[in-house]
Amino acid sequence: MKKINKISGLFLSVSALSCIFWIGSYLLRMFLTYQLFNETMTAYRPFINDKNINAILLVLNPSVITTLVLYVIFILSFILFLFTTKLNLKQNGWLFIITVLVFITAPFEIYLMTIDYKIFNMVYSGIFTNGDVLNLITKRFKDLSSFALIELLCYCTVILLAIFQPLTRNSVKNEN
Repeated sequence: MKKINKISGLFLSVSALSCIFWIGSYLLRMFLTYQLFNETMTAYRPFINDKNINAILLVLNPSVITTLVLYVIFILSFILFLFTTKLNLKQNGWLFIITVLVFITAPFEIYLMTIDYKIFNMVYSGIFTNGDVLNLITKRFKDLSSFALIELLCYCTVILLAIFQPLTRNSVKNEN
């Protein structure tokens, strides 16, 4: 990759770090949230009852806001990187593919983030019923059922593309 200026490098670093931390927190949150429900995702597991669900949701709430904040930081820093870099998308196919993947998945993730924000607000305010939070969580899982897994695989691909940078074309200048 050609040398990039310091501002672009800063945005690239922030973008990469926030993407990696977002993927980790997203995976953690998915694993923890799936453990709350039975296989049909319609009811809590037997060990979860009305007495302990409030504490469980309060413990899970920071992971909800962490994924939300990290994704916003990632998207903003990635957009700023694209505007400040001198890299040409035609000559850097890896950057073009990364850009396409990020912008195709962004609207779906933003939709899921609106549900996450509702969950966060309900739990943070302390005024919620277990049924309302359960409905929002199951809505998040059922609306775009396998999208979360597909999105995580896309972002793992983004990381690999950024590391190996395939489809890079060198601009050859004619010296005649």
